[in-house]
Amino acid sequence: MRGRQTVRDMVLSMAAIGVVVAVGYAFLPHDGGDGVHVVDYRSSLASAKRAAPYPLLGPEGLSDKWRATSVEYKQDAKGTATWHLGFVTPSGDYAAIEQSNGSRDQVIADAVSGGQPDGNASVDGKEWERYQGSRYRGLTVQTGSATTVVTGSASYQELSELAQALK
Repeated sequence: MRGRQTVRDMVLSMAAIGVVVAVGYAFLPHDGGDGVHVVDYRSSLASAKRAAPYPLLGPEGLSDKWRATSVEYKQDAKGTATWHLGFVTPSGDYAAIEQSNGSRDQVIADAVSGGQPDGNASVDGKEWERYQGSRYRGLTVQTGSATTVVTGSASYQELSELAQALK
């Protein structure tokens, strides 16, 4: 009997497997999201503000259309402290806050690769320098001993909106 399997038996087996797969698929959640993994940065911001050797800046009052995707604070043995907070903007572009008490030129070079001066922008009554890089653009200002760069693929308008929210 073992050698007498038929095409009909094979088709019935495939149908049974298909039913199991279809039922499994029907009960698995599909949210249809855009794949952005949102992080809650507020506790990291509070901890970093206590540890930073300079007035660390974080956004206040941004709409929920600004979705935080990355957050990091680190300090090396030499005392150079670096703060990073990345977002997907309301238009779907990328924007980040980069702040460090390291060398100003190095902070700007790291945040805006190939960046060249591109004029100035007034944000909330303060003059920020604009930089245009090979991939990102940025707005930068000196705040005490730290250099703050708001950078990303976002437009200067969205970068200005993020810069304005920094407190």
